[in-house]
Amino acid sequence: MDKKRRLGLDSILQKISSKDLVGAELQDSNLVYSVVGFIPACDFVDNAMLISNLGYLLSQKGLNTCVVDLKVFYPNLYSYLDVLPHKKGNGLIKVLKSDKVDFRDELQLTKYERLYLLSPSPQDLIEEYFDFEFENVERVITTLKQMFDIVLIDIPNNPPLEFCLGAMKYSHIGFFTATERMEAASNMVKLLDYAKSVGISTAKFTSVILMNLQNLEFDYKVMKETGFNIVTALPLVKDAVARAHEGKLYIKDDPLVNKHFRKEIQKLADHLADQ
Repeated sequence: MDKKRRLGLDSILQKISSKDLVGAELQDSNLVYSVVGFIPACDFVDNAMLISNLGYLLSQKGLNTCVVDLKVFYPNLYSYLDVLPHKKGNGLIKVLKSDKVDFRDELQLTKYERLYLLSPSPQDLIEEYFDFEFENVERVITTLKQMFDIVLIDIPNNPPLEFCLGAMKYSHIGFFTATERMEAASNMVKLLDYAKSVGISTAKFTSVILMNLQNLEFDYKVMKETGFNIVTALPLVKDAVARAHEGKLYIKDDPLVNKHFRKEIQKLADHLADQ
């Protein structure tokens, strides 16, 4: 591990052991909602591409940013951030299993300053994640909230899974990601109805980020009529996908970033950084 990066992470982790420093850091960052969740509402969205680029923009604003991949069965954020995947049994699953684990050993440092990743290993067995409960998810999120200025969580849309409902419960604010699919609105309503039935507040998940738009004929009024607010609309950009395949960030590494994409994702980053 690069010594300079490790020292930077050590300074962040000092927040855990100093209540005064935690309070000072949070006050300095001015963030009311520091834990942000993203849930796909339908097919053809790309949360990993959105979150990796958004995380980079927030880190460039001086915010110590942690990206969390809760897609425990099929993680992919490590590839978008060009980070080597954890070996089996390391990373997210290790901090979920025990409160004695040092987060410094499981957080991965990206090549971008102030941007960190907590991810499962793609080699973990699926059945290893069946026994975790809300308390495990809460402890990890609470610890990260104390360590970082902002935490972005990629939440799987899998209602029976604790990593879905637990992340929804402990997020301060949340976004559905959707595209021009007629089932998107009904899928969002269905998930929120279920979450509400088990006692999870759903008011924080009424904002929608539209992704991969192709200017298809689509009735956007349906979302508004069902109580959702469209806050960002990102066009489909082939180069964004191509950069991800190369382990690069579109918003940073592409010499000709689509102006509509840049404007919309920058608007979202500004909104999250200025809450």
